[in-house]
Amino acid sequence: MQWIESLRSANWNQASGLCFCSYVLGCFTAGYYLVRWLSGKDIREIGSGSVGARNVSRVIGKAGFCATVASDFGKGALVVWLARHFTGDDRLVLLAMLAVVIGHIWPVQLRFHGGKGMATSLGSLVVYDFQIALAFGALFLCLAVLFRRTVLPSLIAMACVPVISMLLGHDSTQAVLLSFWAGLVLVAHRKNLMDELLHASARRSESPEPDQPRL
Repeated sequence: MQWIESLRSANWNQASGLCFCSYVLGCFTAGYYLVRWLSGKDIREIGSGSVGARNVSRVIGKAGFCATVASDFGKGALVVWLARHFTGDDRLVLLAMLAVVIGHIWPVQLRFHGGKGMATSLGSLVVYDFQIALAFGALFLCLAVLFRRTVLPSLIAMACVPVISMLLGHDSTQAVLLSFWAGLVLVAHRKNLMDELLHASARRSESPEPDQPRL
């Protein structure tokens, strides 16, 4: 397959070093350290157990939410910028995107119990391809208005990123790697996805049935 042949031609010595550094940076989960520093608590034992911004805000409020989002978004953006600056190879940039998200979701120093990767993924996407990021944002906003929720629309928009990539003319290698990248976020949000689907099903069952015509 073309995308496999394309990856075989990459500089794998450079790729392995880049992925290692990206994973290490991804492991810096600001939410965990902010909560530990400000409250002495372990955020993994509170609420959803995630080190992400929503769970952090339960302990240290809106300031903690904003700081966590900024840090998680920033490290994703930084990894892509550095990878592109030092390699100029979009295949390696995509591998770095995968590695930083893996580091955020499964940080080794926290026994592989991290966040869910949405902010880090979006930070990397904005720097990687702003057109795809804009399309993601437009799709998310449309779905958010339709569903009047945010989690499910963001996951649907994330799942559509590889399709958007193909529609914008990217090659199959980029689309496949973006599929793995989006899949990481969906796997991390699997519980949220199930909760959203159950909520939608419950709302549908509670909606009144239309009046049946009398014969």
